[in-house]
Amino acid sequence: MGESVDWRGDAVVITGVGMTTPLGGDTPSTWEAVAAGCSAGRWLADARGTARPAGIGAPVAVEPLSVLDGRGLRRLDRSGQLALVAAREAWTDAGLPRPIPAFGDRLDPAETAVVVGTALGAVERTLAMHDELREKTTRKASPFTIPAMIADSAAVRIGLDLGVRGGVHTLVSACAAGAEAVAAGVALLRCGQARAVLAVGTDAALIPLVMAGFGAALALAPDSDGNPAGVSRPFDRRRRGFLLAEGAAAVVLERRSTAWARGAVPYCEVAGVGRTSDAYDLVQPAPDGRGIAAAVRAALDDAGTVPEAVAMVSAHATGTRRGDAAEAAALRQVFGPFAGRIPVCAVKSGLGHMLGAAGVAQTALAALSLSRRLVPPIVNLDEPEDLGLDLVHDAPRPLDGVPGAMALSNASGFGGHNVALVLRAVGPDRSGRGHE
Repeated sequence: MGESVDWRGDAVVITGVGMTTPLGGDTPSTWEAVAAGCSAGRWLADARGTARPAGIGAPVAVEPLSVLDGRGLRRLDRSGQLALVAAREAWTDAGLPRPIPAFGDRLDPAETAVVVGTALGAVERTLAMHDELREKTTRKASPFTIPAMIADSAAVRIGLDLGVRGGVHTLVSACAAGAEAVAAGVALLRCGQARAVLAVGTDAALIPLVMAGFGAALALAPDSDGNPAGVSRPFDRRRRGFLLAEGAAAVVLERRSTAWARGAVPYCEVAGVGRTSDAYDLVQPAPDGRGIAAAVRAALDDAGTVPEAVAMVSAHATGTRRGDAAEAAALRQVFGPFAGRIPVCAVKSGLGHMLGAAGVAQTALAALSLSRRLVPPIVNLDEPEDLGLDLVHDAPRPLDGVPGAMALSNASGFGGHNVALVLRAVGPDRSGRGHE
């Protein structure tokens, strides 16, 4: 890029958000439903009447091919299609052209990058192609087989769509992958390798193999009373697992100087990043929450702030008994006497668990919380467990309009991945701009 400028003092800001989720086909509809405390859980097609928990899920509200245009998209895995929907919305919301013109006045394609986080990647398309091959008498595979099944297919397709030339990257770290994509994007900006990064999280895994696997691992919440909308209940005494969902989310990250130069209005600043691993178990988190706590402390240190300055927490909170307990223990360790005074939300209670998309969706929704000054409620929190936390339920809660208010967003994943992000409110309220 030919730059010799030290960008370490140039803050990273979010200038665009995009989502396609079980609660809405875009950011405005998703935010409205999350803030209203809606639940996306429902019976999946042809599954009602079964006794298996795999009969319940949270598919996206809007089919991706109903809003996408472009050749070859039907060969792209569903997770890639969803990623492209979210990516285009975030890019447009940031006021960036598609594709980026070569040698643009304010942002060159070589200065932009894409980072995609996913837990399972193109699993649906891979299994479908495998079944097709077994049924063919010729046993000949399509020439598009490998491009369709490799893990970077979504990142590559987004890069082609936007004209990105500064790198397209894919991270796989289970359910922390989306948040890790945001963290990696921040790193690219801070070290001067890019001036704008699109961080995307995506997964589409509502398929028999994946649902059966999570069900066998007792990770999925079973239906106990014929009410699919009520199975996801983070921090509730009756929690028994998560609601599997599909979806994608994206955020545009820029250097503050770049955003200002082109007149963009940021949602917030990504002030701190922390990443750790538990080194405890293949699936279970460390019961004392030490890995999560270490990630949160690292993010706070990176942001140059103290625990008591945090105005809200967007918890990972999948609704598993051990996972929620470990995260609560971590928050008590870090925040000490302040743990019971900081509002905690858990957006998976309504959205379901979108796996690799979850961390970016949480980041985007936390950015909107700071902008709208509103903390969404936890859905289905009928019998809150006494965890020493201020759990927001029943209704959304106004967020004190303190200048520079900060939000903490947590993400964890099988294998002990932990990512913590600290967001800081900055500039004017975005509620009247972009997504309205």
